Amino acid sequence: MARDVSLLPKAHLHLHFTGSMRPATLLELAGKYGVHLPEALTSGEPPSLRATDERGWFRFQRLYDIARSVLRSPDDIRRLVREAAEEEARDGSGWLEIQVDPTSYAPRLGGLIPAMEIILDAVETASRDTGVGMAVLVAANRTKHPLDARTLARLAVRYAGHGVVGFGLSNDERRGLARDFDRAFAIAREGGLLAAPHGGELSGASSVRDCLDDLHASRIGHGVRAAEDPRLMAKLAERGVTCEVCPASNVALGVYEEPRQVPLRTLFDAGVPMALGADDPLLFGSRLAAQYELAREAHGFTDEELAELARQSVRGSAAPEGVRTKLLAGIDDWLAH
Repeated sequence: MARDVSLLPKAHLHLHFTGSMRPATLLELAGKYGVHLPEALTSGEPPSLRATDERGWFRFQRLYDIARSVLRSPDDIRRLVREAAEEEARDGSGWLEIQVDPTSYAPRLGGLIPAMEIILDAVETASRDTGVGMAVLVAANRTKHPLDARTLARLAVRYAGHGVVGFGLSNDERRGLARDFDRAFAIAREGGLLAAPHGGELSGASSVRDCLDDLHASRIGHGVRAAEDPRLMAKLAERGVTCEVCPASNVALGVYEEPRQVPLRTLFDAGVPMALGADDPLLFGSRLAAQYELAREAHGFTDEELAELARQSVRGSAAPEGVRTKLLAGIDDWLAH
């Protein structure tokens, strides 16, 4: 009988802040604040999304913005983070790096620094209460001015060693060249943060290469389109750059038509390190353990291979040595029983 993937210890490296919200919490907070939710967010089913054209991406972003608008107080932030940690514990995740652009929450929380401190305090409390190790990855928005990204990089560096472990770049990679953000990433790297920009999701292999060459990425958010270029896969494998692959998200956004087309096997066989991620469970309808189920069911990954994926997620993380050691030992135990 196949082992239970929710008992497999693992790290989660690609989870967006608002997108981690439970659907029931969204409904409750929307009711509290009188926010009208479109049917796509209330039906109980994941919305039908396609982001391969501009209109589809705009609709995805609009739904995301509406969901984010219900997070208005420090208590709302604390609740979101605590519930995210509880879901992680249920899915066997022992380490979570949650990705946030604090700019989005700053107007309601008293500014950028107060917003950052509320988020970091919530993360520290939730981690202590649930036993799930947690840290924050500050992400700039690719559709905004590169100067905004530099401001965020400086903010992230200010909290390096105090809950922030990395710097990212999210939103539509078809907008804004990676190299426009090179200064922001240099600030982050010089401040000791890992560089984890999105790339190779809605754009092809060249966008992954740009993240490597222009931003010196140590991880790539998504990166699946690297499978289209064998030389690029060899480069990722040789450098040990982990791709944060989010299979359910890729299918929901129309990057691939069905789960079996997501190139998990291609990347795995090429030696590209991967960390499976859920991206935005609120909109895509599945959390972390479900991504491992998908690898098993759609791609025939054996339990040994699933364990190796879990190891790759831990090795690609910024988790402290003690957490890594414990998780890796737990993965061996999962396989042994």
